[in-house]
Amino acid sequence: MILYVDGSRRSHGDGSQQHPYRTISEAARAALPGDEVVVAPGVYRECVSPERAGTPQQRIVYRSAVPGAAVITGAEPVKSWKPLENGVWTARIANALFGDYNPYTTLVSGDWFIAGFIAHTGEVYLNGKSLYETDTLEGVLHPQRSKVSWDPEFSVYTWYTEQDEAGDETVLYANFHELDPNAENVEINVRRRCFFPEQEHVDYITFSGFTVRQAATQWAPPTAFQDGMVGPHWSKGWVIEDCEISHSKCSGISLGKYLQPENDNKWLKWKRKDGTQTERDCICQAQWEGWSKETIGSHAVRRCHIHDCGQTGIVGHLGGVFSVIEDNHIHHINNKHNLAGAEIGGIKMHAAIDVVFRRNHIHHCTRGLWLDWQAQGTRVTQNVFHDNCLPNDYNANLENAVGVGEDLFVEVSHGPTLVDNNLLLSDHAIKCCSQGLAFVHNLIAGSITAVGKGVNNGSVTLPSPRFTPYHRVHRTEVAGFMTILHGDMRFYNNIFVQRPVRPGIKAFEDLYSTYEDQWTDHNTTVGTKPYNGYMTEEEFDAMFEGYCGMGSPATDRYYLPLPVWTGGNLFVNGAVPCDKEKDFTVAEKPVALSWEETEGGCRLVTNLAEVIPAASCALIRTETLGMAFEPEERFENPDGSPIVFTEDICGKMRDTRVIPGPFADPADIGEVLPGV
Repeated sequence: MILYVDGSRRSHGDGSQQHPYRTISEAARAALPGDEVVVAPGVYRECVSPERAGTPQQRIVYRSAVPGAAVITGAEPVKSWKPLENGVWTARIANALFGDYNPYTTLVSGDWFIAGFIAHTGEVYLNGKSLYETDTLEGVLHPQRSKVSWDPEFSVYTWYTEQDEAGDETVLYANFHELDPNAENVEINVRRRCFFPEQEHVDYITFSGFTVRQAATQWAPPTAFQDGMVGPHWSKGWVIEDCEISHSKCSGISLGKYLQPENDNKWLKWKRKDGTQTERDCICQAQWEGWSKETIGSHAVRRCHIHDCGQTGIVGHLGGVFSVIEDNHIHHINNKHNLAGAEIGGIKMHAAIDVVFRRNHIHHCTRGLWLDWQAQGTRVTQNVFHDNCLPNDYNANLENAVGVGEDLFVEVSHGPTLVDNNLLLSDHAIKCCSQGLAFVHNLIAGSITAVGKGVNNGSVTLPSPRFTPYHRVHRTEVAGFMTILHGDMRFYNNIFVQRPVRPGIKAFEDLYSTYEDQWTDHNTTVGTKPYNGYMTEEEFDAMFEGYCGMGSPATDRYYLPLPVWTGGNLFVNGAVPCDKEKDFTVAEKPVALSWEETEGGCRLVTNLAEVIPAASCALIRTETLGMAFEPEERFENPDGSPIVFTEDICGKMRDTRVIPGPFADPADIGEVLPGV
């Protein structure tokens, strides 16, 4: 059955084509398995909570009749602005508008949020663009240009809020400079979410073709209920496709964790247990409360355009398992730098068990893809990453450094994590505080950082190693916990290209070169050099020859870094191989490498094809890569089938002529690569 919605109608209908519903929420209350809700173009100012689940055979489908033309927004227009002085205006909003959730009294907060600046979940938007909140009226009357924003010119458009308790009103002040807010499109976000079921286990929903924007979402750490403008809320089998999702205060799409009332932001609230321990508690609690392959995850997020969110484009912990995230364009995430903490990125996913990230274009984010804990069976393939870093005009004369950023961050995971046929082009391409990874046929034009670091909890004088879980193969059940030993890495058939270190990065590294912590090593040298000193497999095996277990002399052999495997890599422009690199090539000819964004994605501009050796590499297979050490799991497909790396970044097939890098044919290097 098809249910119709048209917000332009004056009266409420019955869902028929002749008498459509006026709101999507009315249709959601009526929709049954097998139904399709078709939504006419228009702006729908509502929070839709789907009430019924579909089934694998009979999904409930919500579809924009014209792709992108049905807009679900968490915002309301404000036309009651009164001038104050010098471009500053004020408006008073009756608190009754907000119901039981007022974004202008609700602070952004949660575990791993750095609360150095007071931030409300509310926002003020000028012609679709969010202004910068200040914590004093002075910051509106005399705004200062941001030193950390990607858009410093707009950062002087500021706002401030306070409460009129007597009048039960929210008072807003905003500096619109030369513009009249009553003549422009000025909105404030009012609702917390846009399309998100209130209840758990509303399974098998398809959400297709909508524009979703401007909601007052809360910070989404892994130890809390994870908020998002759109999301399945601890369900199975959702499809989110062909949507434009933007301007969430925190996260755009949440594939994340359900509410555990006694363990929700427990680190922040109770404080007596460290956040790492409360996260372990969350995982174990979820398991005995029903988290399994049969009940949770297996979602698809595809062909979405996700941008201008404050925390993440896509966030998840536990709830995103066994999903496919493909063909999305994700960019300009956390560019205001008005939010800070350890949960920020184009995609931030904990427990990405058997998740495939494929053909996404991720750029201009504080971080690109952050895989934190339990990246087991995870595959990152055929993606394009670039400009996930500091703003290009960033310099050393700033306060409150926000970190450099990188394309891919894998943190305290045991793998197997497979990274193949990608472009990793940012200044810092990879941050690797993990083990059990394989890099195959990538073009890596940034450095690898934090090798051998980032695995402790940060105590001052006592040991504080982080024990993280690993799972049964292709399942959610916890198989064990272990610290990170480092190593257990594979680098095969990659191209490493050293580019000049741009002045902003050089200034940042020079400024903080004497500052050492568990995250920072200031490495800007491209190549596998950070793995100098790591054992080969032969050296590792030799430690156990003649060893008979209990009764043998005391030894460190079980706690040393694990081996590193290499082969077939090409090093260009002074990129440096590690000291035990095998079967590698160093290019003598200088290579220029840059890229340009196109309407269809990203295109390399380079003479790299001139230095790629012909037929120099072995064809890599699952059997070549072995198994990740701790979970004892192979680098294979989620269904357990082996992988032969014959398909390149363009979808073309490699034959017997195997060359390093993500392109089967050097002639394809200038082709336009993924983008929505």
